[in-house]
Amino acid sequence: MKLLFALVTGIVFGTGIAISGMMDPAKVLNFFDLVGTWDPSLAFVMGGALVVTFVGYRLVWRRDAPLFGGRFQVPTGTEIDGKLVGGSALFGIGWGIAGFCPGAAIPALGIGRWEVALFLVAVVAGFGLRRLLAPIARNKVAP
Repeated sequence: MKLLFALVTGIVFGTGIAISGMMDPAKVLNFFDLVGTWDPSLAFVMGGALVVTFVGYRLVWRRDAPLFGGRFQVPTGTEIDGKLVGGSALFGIGWGIAGFCPGAAIPALGIGRWEVALFLVAVVAGFGLRRLLAPIARNKVAP
């Protein structure tokens, strides 16, 4: 049942991404082009996502536990540090250059463009690079 629910959720998410135009890098890049061919329509997509998230969280937090798990998996960190800011900046820069974010690129694989596959390969390579470099960063001695 858990896998079926995950599949249905993924289909709904992918359909929403496709309908909203978030799979089209040109539309996304035009959203960021404030002085050129600016397309404000994605602001409504993101605003709608915020409303759904706000309502969804209010409903979910009324429950004692998730439907398909023992407990809620909630991040506990509240500190804004260099890793958070750097990762957010890198995400935004990548989104602005490529016109894709990982969430939209996965359903965009269905359109059959090689750029989407290349982007996702780069994302996976970045995950791997981070995994390789994390032990080195943890063992770094401060001067």
